[in-house]
Amino acid sequence: MKYFTKEEFNCQHTGENRVEDEFLLKLDQLRDNCGFPFVITSGYRSPSHPIEAKKDVPGTHAQGIAADIKITNAAHRYTLIREALSMGFTGIGVAGDFIHVDTRGTVPVIWVY
Repeated sequence: MKYFTKEEFNCQHTGENRVEDEFLLKLDQLRDNCGFPFVITSGYRSPSHPIEAKKDVPGTHAQGIAADIKITNAAHRYTLIREALSMGFTGIGVAGDFIHVDTRGTVPVIWVY
């Protein structure tokens, strides 16, 4: 990978890392297409991570196919969403200070936090 190390995606609760290599390569390409640096605020989450443990079924972070990217600039937010959609990311969540991207196997969805 050009921009990330796999260790950046370790679970912040357990240290485990089952992030999928294909997802990391796609995220690396997203970073390249956007042309600005990303800070990953959440990558892989173990099913025992407090956020995942609250769910009936662990989500895409626990499947190793999701990341939250810190975003504080409106132009960067737009670029990241545009590029993620064009590359086929199928889950995009928009918060005030981060964007969630994933490669879930369903029809594309976008939501706000």
